[in-house]
Amino acid sequence: MKKQRAYLGHSFGTRYRLRRALVVIAVAAVVAVHSTPAAAVTRLKNICRVKGQEQNVLTGVGLIVGLNGTGEANDPLTMRAIARAMEIMGTPLAMKGAQADLNDIRKLKNSAMVMVTATVPATGARRGDQLDCYVSALGGKSLEGGRLAFAALQGPNTLDRRVFALCQGQVTIDDPDQPMVGLVHGGCKMEADVKTPFYLDGHITLILDKNHANFQTADIIAEEIERKYFSGLDYGISASVDAATDNVNAIDAAIIQVRIPEAYRDKPVGFAAELLDLQIYEHEPEARVTINSRAGSIVISGDVEIGDVLISHKNVFVESVAPSTFAVIDVDKSSQTKLDELVNQLNALKVPTEDMIEIIRGIEQSGKLHGRLIIN
Repeated sequence: MKKQRAYLGHSFGTRYRLRRALVVIAVAAVVAVHSTPAAAVTRLKNICRVKGQEQNVLTGVGLIVGLNGTGEANDPLTMRAIARAMEIMGTPLAMKGAQADLNDIRKLKNSAMVMVTATVPATGARRGDQLDCYVSALGGKSLEGGRLAFAALQGPNTLDRRVFALCQGQVTIDDPDQPMVGLVHGGCKMEADVKTPFYLDGHITLILDKNHANFQTADIIAEEIERKYFSGLDYGISASVDAATDNVNAIDAAIIQVRIPEAYRDKPVGFAAELLDLQIYEHEPEARVTINSRAGSIVISGDVEIGDVLISHKNVFVESVAPSTFAVIDVDKSSQTKLDELVNQLNALKVPTEDMIEIIRGIEQSGKLHGRLIIN
């Protein structure tokens, strides 16, 4: 089989096209000398969150009833749950010694034990709020047509035995292929407040999103907050050395701690709102290639480059050579081949996505991918 050729660089066959491209690049380089590209500006709330403002998950075990013969027959856990429910409602089972006699309900097939979860939003929840809850069967065949009779949910702290919510309601099956998992719309009623405090000891802590967390961005944010809120403060001669530096502290690549200014001590909500609305000149993130093998998608940031490499994969032959003539045009511009150029040529040759992914992985394993490869 004849191999398809994706050549990145200059050769006898592509020299004419390259010369035309160099003219365009030269013009672009001249323009770049006389104009400065605009830096990316974003609001702080787009790239970070406030510590304490996180989602919380409540969990518990519940009982599903009303199933059409698809429940758990002769299951001790389910039978004990039914017995307990009947006792609470004033119709206890007959006793057999010190325990309830479970023989009367041993053959029931219309009930099932389920794990119940509900997610409290980042802003918290108050008593009386109603949330959706998810149910997952611990046994049985299907939850179709069932109703969640009851479930008591506790918080993520296993040492805290408080009941934060009670659940009940009709189960809805969203995916027919997964009848063991269902949703109860608005079936979780909060019985206690779940608060998410956003400041501690007079400080607000910002957490950068994982895709924006780096030392440069954290330092830029800290400097901008210091300039806006604290640059004009006079700490006095007798003030401690750490007084000024305690205002804003970039602890690491993802965490920035900010002291609430005196003017906002009685208005922390207003300060948090204003702080998150602050415009930041975002640092250029690292070069990345993100691949989702299942979806067959490849996302490339524009500055990902590849070094000189020669790859033969199935019926595709890839040769990347950095054209040194680029350096004559602009000494500050990298002469390395861009990865998106390779992908564009492979697309033009109708190379399947799975083969493209393997080629990119091969480039990365050879140490010639000048960027971080993320595979989901």
